[in-house]
Amino acid sequence: MAPLKFCANISWLFTELPDFSQRMFAAVSAGFTAVEAAWLYDSDLQELQRAREASGVELVLINSPPGDLTAGDLGLAAVPGREAEFRKGLDVSVKYARALDCKRIHLMAGRFPEGADRTVAAKEMEAVFVQNLKYAADILSKEGMTGLIEPINSRISEPRYFLDSPHHAAAILEQVGRPNIQLQMDIFHWQIMDGNLTQNLRRYLPIIGHIQVAQVPGRNDPGSAGELNFSYLWDTLEQLGYHGYIGCEYKPLGLTEQSLTWIQQYWAQKNTMKT
Repeated sequence: MAPLKFCANISWLFTELPDFSQRMFAAVSAGFTAVEAAWLYDSDLQELQRAREASGVELVLINSPPGDLTAGDLGLAAVPGREAEFRKGLDVSVKYARALDCKRIHLMAGRFPEGADRTVAAKEMEAVFVQNLKYAADILSKEGMTGLIEPINSRISEPRYFLDSPHHAAAILEQVGRPNIQLQMDIFHWQIMDGNLTQNLRRYLPIIGHIQVAQVPGRNDPGSAGELNFSYLWDTLEQLGYHGYIGCEYKPLGLTEQSLTWIQQYWAQKNTMKT
């Protein structure tokens, strides 16, 4: 069985350093060959290009622009009336992804309007989401890129987020019907919303394009105390033949370097097995 591939989320890790360029080098120094990030759009693109090329790190995932965070936005892909903004944001994310040789973009759905009747709003939002994802699929296919949709838990993290269930996400993907729009599985969110991780992995692995991890319930490093048995999870993913990346998207309990004991142990174990 091939060892799992991990990438450091530099929006969450190495935040002791002020900018993404420095965090790329820090990730490589810590043993990572790949990174992911949420929103890089406030950073100078040429500087990011230089850092990526000089460090030799692979950028495997970025998020689409969230909209206006100060106004309560968290993505636009499922927000009625803002289709033009979504398309402009997609153009920006493709520009950054192309320049940084990144092949995956998380297309963020967005939130229910404050005080909305969700039963009514959900139908319109789903129709807009499917339409926007089909549009994105066509744009991304020309670039050799994959779009991802991620259920985010509505119990702890985002009470108004439109897409909070892996089952709803799978149903959306079936409607979209494009192979380059896939499922992003964040273990933290899925455990909170649905549990049943082993069966959900087996069921949805064919449509999963990316995985992210953090311990539950604190969203801390996988080596910290919590609900999840990550040794079992790694074994399960290896046995299932998952070949994609696993993003380390968690809040370190201390300095980032101190939170990486778990992955250093995994790498050491795999190196020992090789010899």
